Amino acid sequence: MPTPTKGPRLGGGPAHERLILANLAQSLFEHDSITTTEAKAKRLRPLAERLVTFAKRGDLHARRRVMTVIRDKGVVHRLFVEIAPDMADRPGGYTRITKIAARKGDNAPMAVIELVREPVAKKAVVKEAAAATKRAAKDAEKAQAPAKVAEIPADDAAEAPTKELPAGALAANEDGSSPDADYTVKGNGDSGKYHVEGSQWYDATVAEFWFKTAEDAEAAGFEPAGGAAKQQVEDEA
Repeated sequence: MPTPTKGPRLGGGPAHERLILANLAQSLFEHDSITTTEAKAKRLRPLAERLVTFAKRGDLHARRRVMTVIRDKGVVHRLFVEIAPDMADRPGGYTRITKIAARKGDNAPMAVIELVREPVAKKAVVKEAAAATKRAAKDAEKAQAPAKVAEIPADDAAEAPTKELPAGALAANEDGSSPDADYTVKGNGDSGKYHVEGSQWYDATVAEFWFKTAEDAEAAGFEPAGGAAKQQVEDEA
């Protein structure tokens, strides 16, 4: 049993509704676009797309099926010869409904229903374009990556000169040892402390700078580790 149509019918009865939709479909295929009420446009769309599907088949049986709805042979000929070939690559969606301003007088919602006859872009072309876009994006990322890597050493080189050698100090060797046997006081730049030889943390401290005396370390802004008394006691010991 067919599903009843929801809402009021067009016209005065079922036969009148079929005639209205047939006339609308004939006008649509004749002019490619018509202006009607929104309700009629929505009811016309499935009928028009079904007739286009018959026209895409192109055989005699399909032509006779269309002739049961559209009686004008000239419109049927145009549907099969002109409209159907334009929609050969389109899988569906043969019509487009665009809402417009309401009708003056009764304020009825109006719409324009038209045939979509624009050529459809082939999937292969679309996929190829998408793949080309992805490849271009990857190439751009690869081109930018070396530039970022090259900037890092430049930044480090710019920061290196900022660590100035304190006054009265010698820079430690690569292994942290003193470059001069007379320079026995260790200085740590991170903590800002100095350690005299024989103090508690002397052996565990990694020296960045070496001073000749504790006075030289204090003059350079370093503080005694554990306090001045602790360093003096260890120094005297």
